[in-house]
Amino acid sequence: MYMKRAVLILAYGAPNALEDVEPFYTDIRRGNKPPPELLEELMGRYRAIGGSSPLLGITQRQANALAERMGSDVAPYIGMRHWTPWIKDTVAQMSRDGIDDAVVLVMAPHYSSMSIAKYRALVDDANQALSKPMRIRFINSWHTEPAFVSSLAQRVRQAFEHFSAEERERLTVLFTAHSLPEKSLKDGDPYSEQLLETSRLVADAAGIKNWRFAFQSAGRTRDPWLGPDILTVLDELASEKQSAALVCVVGFVADHLEVLYDIDVEAIPHASGLGIHLERIEMLNDDPVLIQGLANVAQRAFASMSPAL
Repeated sequence: MYMKRAVLILAYGAPNALEDVEPFYTDIRRGNKPPPELLEELMGRYRAIGGSSPLLGITQRQANALAERMGSDVAPYIGMRHWTPWIKDTVAQMSRDGIDDAVVLVMAPHYSSMSIAKYRALVDDANQALSKPMRIRFINSWHTEPAFVSSLAQRVRQAFEHFSAEERERLTVLFTAHSLPEKSLKDGDPYSEQLLETSRLVADAAGIKNWRFAFQSAGRTRDPWLGPDILTVLDELASEKQSAALVCVVGFVADHLEVLYDIDVEAIPHASGLGIHLERIEMLNDDPVLIQGLANVAQRAFASMSPAL
């Protein structure tokens, strides 16, 4: 069937092998090669999770499942901000394939001018470079989508089974998301507020009374980044004689370095050294409930488009 509608799923991108780490890191640094010590540190992190990231495969499964849920007349595409397939190349391919209308979703539910706005600019620039631009509806945020909230709450309840009855009595749930430079909060950026809104909704849905929010994965720059950092919060829990905590990542939906290393390799052993039993929820990836929520978002976006002339 000839398809003129599409869903375009965007993600940050990640190296598919160790030899990809340097060019990937160089792109993040706007074309400047990383110093050897920083490159070796990042390569060490990828070695610790098996040498590559599963992000590309997960994103493709998300896009395929979303298009299947929406019907046979919707084609799936994926684009990456810092690696292949590049967003500009995917947008050009969509045009060659005859796509007229597209809904674009970033696999990061919360809006910030330092993150989602960058994706939108890349899509807009690539679309305007076409001889015949497509009609595109870009979704800025979907952090309160009921299916997203319920899928996270379900993962939290499932993770409770990893704790003893005594631990569950005093369990602290730590909601986390990627930190951003503090300067991102100027001019009314809603990132932090949206993260707390999602956290409150998930806590209510899962019946959680004892929870905190922490940032993770702060960058190595001179500018201060949003906090508190998860390791700092774990130190605070230890000083309060807390012995069990559960990480519910709300800022990401897929397994990748910031989960597989920053939580599994770094935070969990750090907690163990403090005498804290720390677990995390399983990431949503292509969870059917999440996919249905994204389909709901995309369908509403298509419906809001004015009829083509």
